[in-house]
Amino acid sequence: MSHSIFLVTMILCLTSVIFNNAYGQDATLSEGNPATQVVPEEAEPFLGRWDLTLNDGGQEKPSWLEMKLSGYATLVGRYVGATGSARPVSYILLNNGKFSFSIPPQWEGGEGFIKVEGHLKDGKLKGEVTSNKGEVIPFTGVKAPYLVRETAPVWGESIDLFNGKNMDGWSPTSRGSHWEVVNGILTNTKPGANLVSDRKFDDFKLEVEFKYPEGSNSGIYLRGRYEVQIEDSPLDRHPSSIYFGGVYGFLSPNEMAALGPDQWQKMEITLVGRLVTIKINGKSIITRQEIPGITGGALDSHEGEPGPIYIQGDHGAIEFRTIKITPAK
Repeated sequence: MSHSIFLVTMILCLTSVIFNNAYGQDATLSEGNPATQVVPEEAEPFLGRWDLTLNDGGQEKPSWLEMKLSGYATLVGRYVGATGSARPVSYILLNNGKFSFSIPPQWEGGEGFIKVEGHLKDGKLKGEVTSNKGEVIPFTGVKAPYLVRETAPVWGESIDLFNGKNMDGWSPTSRGSHWEVVNGILTNTKPGANLVSDRKFDDFKLEVEFKYPEGSNSGIYLRGRYEVQIEDSPLDRHPSSIYFGGVYGFLSPNEMAALGPDQWQKMEITLVGRLVTIKINGKSIITRQEIPGITGGALDSHEGEPGPIYIQGDHGAIEFRTIKITPAK
């Protein structure tokens, strides 16, 4: 053995002895190992995903919150407001059974921060959101369901949700609707009301054919809660959860499969529990990915219940010539 190799070997051995004497034989196994992480007792009941319902002047609005540990004691999370995409929460303060955090505005506009604070009562979250304009909105929250399916779905008969003749089976969400059927095409000519199916569904396979003009923006909400983005996204950008084919703010497609404006395109979606598979123009872009929670603009936050198919019409023009659904039995 050469002199230099001998010295290196001795140094490594001495370092190992010193480390083990100082920190114990199992220090290298436990340090930074998530499996050995001890959850702070005060934080444990807050951890997880929460479906929130805001009471805004008597009107219920859905929201969503996730709280989790980063490392051993730092509480972080994600938050979805009544509008917009999921936004990160870099630090959640937990003190004497009460949590609070502040986030900058997204689509709300204005200056200053939005503050969210609350506590646990009888297993539910109780709290309030203070907007950056000073408005105080109370909320309640329940633990979000897992929606795990123990067996594979058995599919029923396909249903034409759009009959190609009229808007039977659909209802606009507000006045100022610009939805109409023109030459067998379900058409939204300009921003106005959203459109919601009268029927509600649990697990399903959905097939739609659609076309949008340049610069337009729309989307399809699964069970009225999870938006799959349809918009004239730049084809030269990296895929993103806020671009075409993404589950808004949560799941990014593996490629930009859009054909661009003024072309008929096909989207096939399978939703089982929280697991979603999306194929666009023959390309699988999301495969059995879990949707963590509701997206901004959802009809409600009651994730354990069936919900409608809801088409966004308040952002831009869009056309549909096929809307077909196959529900699970």
